[in-house]
Amino acid sequence: MPAQRILVGEIGRPHGVRGIVRVNAFTADPAAIAGYGPLSDESGARRFALQWLGNGLARIEGVADRDAAARLTGTRLYVERDRLPATEEEEFYLADLVGLAVRDGSGATLGSVRSVEDYGAGPFLTVIDGEGRELLLPFTRAVVPQVIIAEGYLVAVPPEAVVVPPQPGETGEEATLPETPLAEPVRALPRRQDAPKRTGPRGVRGGAA
Repeated sequence: MPAQRILVGEIGRPHGVRGIVRVNAFTADPAAIAGYGPLSDESGARRFALQWLGNGLARIEGVADRDAAARLTGTRLYVERDRLPATEEEEFYLADLVGLAVRDGSGATLGSVRSVEDYGAGPFLTVIDGEGRELLLPFTRAVVPQVIIAEGYLVAVPPEAVVVPPQPGETGEEATLPETPLAEPVRALPRRQDAPKRTGPRGVRGGAA
C-alpha cells in the first residue's frame, strides 16, 4: 500500500531572479516545512528540498533562476505521514479521519469520510454514502461527538435543519429551512497541517493525498 502523504504547503511566485520562491506553508510553524526532508509534488514523481529563508521565502535545491522558479508556481508539497511528529494518546491528524466509517447514534453506517475541508468558517467533513451521495457535516462536538481512530469509525449526529430567526410577519415554520449540502464544494487548501489535534473536534485543519 502506498504511504499516506500529507499536504504541507504550496509553492508560490518567484521572488527576485535567483530562484527564490514564496512558499505558503500549512505547518503550525512555517519554518518546519523545510525540516521534513525532501517533499514531493501531488503525483509523487518530483521531490523538492527546501531551505527556509524566513518571511515566507525559501530556496529550492536545483532551482537557480526566475524562469525555473516560475514553472513551479502552484506546485503542492506533500510529506509522508510517518515523517510527522507522533501523536499523543487521544490525539489525531486530520488525515487520520479520511477513510473512517461514519455511524449515527444507533450504530447505523452513514458512509465514510472522503475529505476534511475548511473554507474559513470552520472545518467540515465530506461524507460519501453507499450510493455515492455526498453529505457535508460540520466538524463540531455537537455533530461529531466521538472519533474512535483505533476502531476505524466516528459517530455523527447530522443536523436535520438550519434554523433562521423569524423575521417580522414570519411564523416559526417559515423560518426553519431544510439543510441542503453543497453539491461540489470548492477545494480550499488546509492549514496547520502537521499539528495533531485532540479527538474532540476543535477548529482542526488538514488533509491527505
